[in-house]
Amino acid sequence: MSAPGPERDAGAEDARHSFLRDDLPTLALAVAVALFVRTFLLQTFYVPSGSMLPTLLIGDHVFVNKFVYGPRIPGMNWRFPGLRAPRRGEVIVFQFARGPRGIYPVDRAPDLPADNFVKRLVGMPGDRVAYRGERLILNGAPVPWEPTGQQYTDAGGRRLNVYIETLGDCRHAVFDDPRIRRRDMREITIEPGRYLFIGDNRDHSHDGRIVGTVRLVDLHGPTGLNYWSWDWTGGWLELLNPLLWIENLRHKMRWGRMGRSVDCLAPGEMPKL
Repeated sequence: MSAPGPERDAGAEDARHSFLRDDLPTLALAVAVALFVRTFLLQTFYVPSGSMLPTLLIGDHVFVNKFVYGPRIPGMNWRFPGLRAPRRGEVIVFQFARGPRGIYPVDRAPDLPADNFVKRLVGMPGDRVAYRGERLILNGAPVPWEPTGQQYTDAGGRRLNVYIETLGDCRHAVFDDPRIRRRDMREITIEPGRYLFIGDNRDHSHDGRIVGTVRLVDLHGPTGLNYWSWDWTGGWLELLNPLLWIENLRHKMRWGRMGRSVDCLAPGEMPKL
């Protein structure tokens, strides 16, 4: 076998120079744009639990608009001015601190890593909020809700009653587990600059009734488009098996949920279960 000639060495050197000159700057720009979009404009979020049933299902993938409330500066407790303030009834992705002994507001457990959660905003700064007898009490008055006569059976076989709650201008579905009586939450007054979140699956949600309130700076943004949804609980390695692809496409994909916005119910509209 002959040794590489000078022509081959020159060709390889030219290819390296071409990559450094032409391709690397384009690649670096693409990475920078992607990081900018994810940090300041738009982020994706995977729904890992059933705490927001029936609004969000396990396996939903939604876009989060970080620009609405103002994007946060990474590593700092400060954010750019946003388009508007959070609104009562919105479904929002935010951060709690998670540790081996529980979940806490980020600023009250600064040494623990922060994790993303998604819940519905029920309490604004200055509100008086309580939870008594399975009902949300806002500024001394029970939040209106009405039975639908529907039931939903979750993945654990639990039959949950479906209600419609009207929170401000937002009508939305909530679940109630008739076998469980949730512990009441005494009335609290929400401090300035903080917000209270509760899951729509009221008896199966670990939320602000236990953890407490969240700072504005720890809010990522409201959820938007549900761009991908599938009922998949296996590992990623299993997806490498081609025999599962057709089964997943036929039985695991929730085609009807894709492209739907996470919105409030229209007047008279019933929840889609």
